[in-house]
Amino acid sequence: MLLNFLDELRSAGIPASLKEHLLLLEALDRDVIERRPEDFYYLSRSVYVKDEGLLDRFDQVFQKVFNGILSDIGETRADIPEEWLRAVAEKFLSPEEMARIEELGDWDEIMETLKKRLEEQEERHQGGNKWIGTGGTSPFGHSGYNPAGVRIGGQSRHKRALKVWEKRDFANLDNTRELGTRNIKVALRRLRRFAREGAAEELDLDATIAGTARQGWLDIRMRPERHNAVKLLLFLDVGGSMDPHVKLVEELFSAATGEFKNMEFFYFHNCLYDFVWKDNARRWQDRTQTWDILHKYGHDYKVIFVGDAAMSPYEISHPGGSVEYMNEEAGSVWLQRVANTYPATVWLNPEAERAWGYSQSNRMIRQLLNDRMYPLTLGGIEDAMRQLSRKQG
Repeated sequence: MLLNFLDELRSAGIPASLKEHLLLLEALDRDVIERRPEDFYYLSRSVYVKDEGLLDRFDQVFQKVFNGILSDIGETRADIPEEWLRAVAEKFLSPEEMARIEELGDWDEIMETLKKRLEEQEERHQGGNKWIGTGGTSPFGHSGYNPAGVRIGGQSRHKRALKVWEKRDFANLDNTRELGTRNIKVALRRLRRFAREGAAEELDLDATIAGTARQGWLDIRMRPERHNAVKLLLFLDVGGSMDPHVKLVEELFSAATGEFKNMEFFYFHNCLYDFVWKDNARRWQDRTQTWDILHKYGHDYKVIFVGDAAMSPYEISHPGGSVEYMNEEAGSVWLQRVANTYPATVWLNPEAERAWGYSQSNRMIRQLLNDRMYPLTLGGIEDAMRQLSRKQG
């Protein structure tokens, strides 16, 4: 079973090695844990998982291989018929009735009672106060009320359960998920390149120690503070089909602003043309010519486009294809100019990657950027940062 566990972890994309497998076997052989399912779960997770983004994936594999072992009470697993878990109705109790319900006891008493009920119960129950069922006041089941019970199936209603049957934790930590500003910052840090610039304001401990030892007296040395030396141009698609992605793009924008000292940003709509802007309220009055950007910012800048690439193909391929004005040159011409000027250019797409193939405009942009399009997820951002960090030919 443990070899099967190892194979399933690898199949799920978790880099589990034979060395780690042998380490787990050694730990079991030396009895480093109590012989309980939950202890084995935490031991194996600590051995195999080195990236918190894989915790949810590990939970899914563990559930598949060991078939709910974490939910077992006692030595054997009790099979609860699925039809018992279907709620017919939720029983609404008055505050007086809820107040009269006594808590069954502490954790050990509840678990022991659940074990006995599983052994004794032979049919479905609903609306009662003892057996495992639905819509009642029993501590076991779902869709009812008890101040301290075990929810089995169903959905949480009163948020009072002590334990939930076969619940998976850490579901929002998979690295294919769209995460918040803090996690995006972590992914963006892969692009960091530090340099020391400006006034000497930071204590250079190594130089101070070496100078003091050499001189025979305290020789304090200072140095400039380290700053992220990467230069970044950020182009953000706004309006239209990007409206549902505003929150996610705001998180990316906030994270990038905090991580990169040398960053400039500009807005565009659907595709890049001969002008961009910094203030959406003044986009028709206060524009920046794209030519000026190409001449002002050096070739060492990294470029990130953020957009869903959802538009008419003519907006990319034809002059006058813009939905807002008569552009003299096609969007593809301007995208190609940016890619030629800045070899380190990528595109982050907030749409699910599985949908990209159904969009002709998406395929056209990927072709223009040599397939350097990545999903706007934690894993996608990390891949994009690796691409930007590579030495460009």
